[in-house]
Amino acid sequence: MYTNFFYQLRQEGIPVSITEWMTLMEALYAGLANSSLSGFYYLARAILIKSESHYDQYDLAFQKYFQGVETPQALVDQVSKWLENPLPPKMFSEEERNALLEKLGLPDWESLKAALAERLRTQDSPHHGGNKWIGTGGTSPFGHSGFHPGGIRIGGKSYGQSAVKVAAERNYRSYRRDETLGVRQFEIALRGLRQFSTRVGGAKTELDLEGTIDETCRNAGKLKLVWTRPRKNAVKVIVFMDSGGSMYRYADICSQLFTAVHNASHFKDLQFYYFHNCIYDYLYLDAACDSRRTIKTQDLMSNLDSDYKAILVGDAAMAPSELLMVDGNIFWDMSNDEPGITWLKRLARKFPYNAWLNPIPKAQWNWTYGRQTINAIREIFPMYELTLEGLDQAIKKLMVRK
Repeated sequence: MYTNFFYQLRQEGIPVSITEWMTLMEALYAGLANSSLSGFYYLARAILIKSESHYDQYDLAFQKYFQGVETPQALVDQVSKWLENPLPPKMFSEEERNALLEKLGLPDWESLKAALAERLRTQDSPHHGGNKWIGTGGTSPFGHSGFHPGGIRIGGKSYGQSAVKVAAERNYRSYRRDETLGVRQFEIALRGLRQFSTRVGGAKTELDLEGTIDETCRNAGKLKLVWTRPRKNAVKVIVFMDSGGSMYRYADICSQLFTAVHNASHFKDLQFYYFHNCIYDYLYLDAACDSRRTIKTQDLMSNLDSDYKAILVGDAAMAPSELLMVDGNIFWDMSNDEPGITWLKRLARKFPYNAWLNPIPKAQWNWTYGRQTINAIREIFPMYELTLEGLDQAIKKLMVRK
């Protein structure tokens, strides 16, 4: 039952396992969906979705698969009289439910929709307590106040908004972790870098009052001082951003990152530099890559400590010669005596807390243009997608020396 819905979930990128799917089938067999699409919506989400970050993808899959299944107004008008004066809701015992499940089974969804259309064409009067027509009570797959393991509720008391409408609202869009970032998301993620730093960076020079009291009590009242790291943020960040060429298509997201980084007020120091395709002898001071506004890469590395967190942003896609050859720099007035890959390795050694954010989806890294250079750079820097999940992973990596 609903086999194609399983594949729709997988198509949306939700990691649904066969074991979880079989658990859902068992739950449906037990009648936990309450014979309604809304019940199925919440039941399936509870069983199949392991993280709220996948709620939006679940809503998209649900909306695509079940669009139009909830009772439309025309259908309500047509069958409302059939459902007047319903039988009192019948409470089926566990034995009766199991017997019905064995007898009726779980119908194919397409067959169920076709059967409903057939009922609407041929039914011309109310039916209550039966097992076929649209009505109340009984075991018909269409109607309410009865029981069927895979029916469609029509009318009756609703305990929530229609499932398809709930899914269509996409209330969990902001929970997704595979979407490209905006300014707000960047700012929140960068705060994570600050939070990590208060726990693992810096000397323990501040008295931990609660810890001191606890240890003193454990020490039979004899004073035992406990020190902790100060809450001030000591994180220093340096950002290298690819600009121009193939990065034009990612200009919006890079602009948002630029804004978010510069809005951040919790870094002890922040340095921001630009390069085009690869880093060579010089770094640029603006996104236009103006050769008149540069700084020597070697001077930069000599003047900064190694405890800077280095974030490199770029698609890493270029001609192999730009990465591997002397004078590979495509700017005629900016020759390089050493290959770009040499400078990247030198930079990684200088700043061992480093991560590369790539706006190209990871699934394309092995076949898109520039795959050779992407994979070569991945051997130097840990590379992550420019998504919420990717940035979270990069933040964690930035707190660990490579």
